[in-house]
This record gives sequence, structure tokens and C-alpha cells, in this order.
Amino acid sequence: MGIDDGGVRTAIRSAIDAGHEEAVHVVAYHNGQKVLDVWDGLADPASGRKADADTLYNVYSVTKAVAATALHIQAERGHVDYDAPIADYWPEFAANGKASATVRHALTHRAGVPLMPEGVTPEAMCDWDYMTGAIAAMEPLAPPGEKTLYQSMTFGWIVGEIVRRSDPKGRDFRQFVLDEINAPLGLRDLWIGIPDAVEDRIATMSNRNENDPPPPAATLYARSMPAAVDLIPPVFERADVRRAAIAGVGGIFNARDEARFWAMLAGGGELDGVRLLSADRVAGFSNIRDNGDEPDPVMFGIPIPISIGGYWLGGHRVSSPRAIWHPGAGGSLGWADPDQNLAVAVCHNRMFNARDPKDDPILPISKAVVAALDLEWKS
Repeated sequence: MGIDDGGVRTAIRSAIDAGHEEAVHVVAYHNGQKVLDVWDGLADPASGRKADADTLYNVYSVTKAVAATALHIQAERGHVDYDAPIADYWPEFAANGKASATVRHALTHRAGVPLMPEGVTPEAMCDWDYMTGAIAAMEPLAPPGEKTLYQSMTFGWIVGEIVRRSDPKGRDFRQFVLDEINAPLGLRDLWIGIPDAVEDRIATMSNRNENDPPPPAATLYARSMPAAVDLIPPVFERADVRRAAIAGVGGIFNARDEARFWAMLAGGGELDGVRLLSADRVAGFSNIRDNGDEPDPVMFGIPIPISIGGYWLGGHRVSSPRAIWHPGAGGSLGWADPDQNLAVAVCHNRMFNARDPKDDPILPISKAVVAALDLEWKS
């Protein structure tokens, strides 16, 4: 008997009709099988272009989950030791007091370098060598390992450069993901730097928070995501930004392929007979990082529940306290629930950062997915 997806369709349509969303695509895997694949809305309201099965979406920080997984693949192969200094692989990173920063510190946002380089521009952000060089030269805001300082954007360059430097083949980060994640899992549209041929399939973004007052420029939050390169449509719809390998926030994914990625993690590192990570390694990702409830100064003192694997862990937006997941600016998210072998990707193009769960237009959609599969919402 097939899954009744009517509740999911109703939840999506309700969000669109209320003006909270424009296009939404939700895909779920259960026990390694795709069981839900639902979309609705307009990929480009101005032209009337409808969303379809092949629409691509900016997912922002959901990209961090792919970057973390790339690093775990290197650890799986013995090319990286989590407890080794980053400088063992990337000697320049030791500069200005960062010699003690470990790979695990980078994964868990404790390397001490959450801020973007002073004066960064979109053009500079598209230059991998410039960004990694500038980040390597920084002084840490705190001694590495001392406290959580959420690496809003820098995460991708730090983790991605460790992957690049530790790769025996010397591939750039974009190519590593294409070869070692996309190809084995059969992912056609999980892009960290798009090719020209897919541009016309990307959904146009809008930002419901665009008229909110900006955070004070002196705050760590604002300095971690400076206005010139903020996670907003005018920056991330630029042609050069779309094509750059921005490994922490630049992903442009199709929901079907994103869900397959999470399904691999929900299945303990394996999907369709392809194993990327050991079951024991993936099981460890559902353990909270030390100091998991520590206030994060970058995020205005809000604790960020980071797992030891670098993913977010549990919380009200996902189906289980042990689910590993990642949100993206504006509300996109994906998660892997190991207890129910459930993987879900929610992609959309109407950005909105909810300040209260009752205002989150994605949450009813996510809960409708779990209900449609007759599974438990344990969070």
C-alpha cells in the first residue's frame, strides 16, 4: 500500500496560500527507500515558473552537513585524525596562536575563528585560496577548544581545506564532493558550485525578513556574516557566487538528492549497497559535543546543539533527540533520524527566520511528513 501524502500536500499548500512560502519540495526516505516526494508552488513568482521535480534551491548552511561528511570520509580512510592539529594538514593554520586547534575543534565550532576576513567582498568570497589564506592568518577570538564560537561561514573553508590538504589526489573541495559523495550515491544535483547548465532550474529566492533592522555591525554575529556577503538573495543569486565552492553556505541542491544524502546517514553510512562511512562512526554522530549547552557568543548567547560529528543534534525541528541535521538560513533543513531510519529534506525559496516555533512555516510540513509515515515525532 502506498503512502498517503495528502497531509503533506495540504501542509505545503497551506503555507503557500498564507504567503509564508512560494515553492516547497519535500522528500523523505524510510528504511533506505524513497517514500515521499511532494512539491508545489512557484519557483519564480515574477515569471510564473512553477516548481517541479528538478527545481534546485539554495540551502545555505545545510551545506555544512556535506562538508562535515566529506571530512568524515577522509577520517574513515585514515587520511585525517580528528584529534590531530589542523596544522598537521594545513601548516599555515598554526599562525597567530592557532597551533593547538584540532580537526575536532573545526568540526564542532571551537577553533576560535568564526569571523570573516575584514573587508571581505563577494568577489573575494569566491576565491578559495584568498579565503583560506586570510582565515589561516587570523588570530583566534579565544584559545582553540576553550569555547563555542559558531563558524557561520568560515566552517566551510576550514573543514574544506582540511579535506583538500589531506586528499592524496589533491582535488579541490568541489571535485572531492562530486567524486566521493555525489558519484557513489548517484546524486545528480547536489552542487557546491554549479555548472552553467543548471542555472535555469534554480528557484528564485525572496526574503520575508528583508525589512528587519540589521544586527549592530560590531556584534560577533554581524562580523561572522558581514553585510557585504550576507546570506541573502542579492548576494547568493550572483552568478559568480553560485559557481563558487562556498563549502559552508553555498550549496544549491535538489530535494531528491539532498534526501538521498541524509538517507545514507540515517542508514548508518550506507544506502543502496553503497557504504561511505562505517556504522560505528555514524552512530557516534548522535552524541553531543562536550559543552553542548554552552551559550554561543556569536549567536547572541544561544546554545547550539552540535554533535561530535559537526552536525546539529535534536531539537524541536526534527523527529528525534538523536537525529542529526542542519538548518539553513531562511528555514531550509534536512535530517537523519537513526532510530527510525528516516531521512527528510525540505527545500524552499521563501526565506524566513522564525523567532518562535509557532511562526515556523516549515515545522507543520515536517510534522506532516512524519505523520504520513506513521512514525513518531519524539522531539
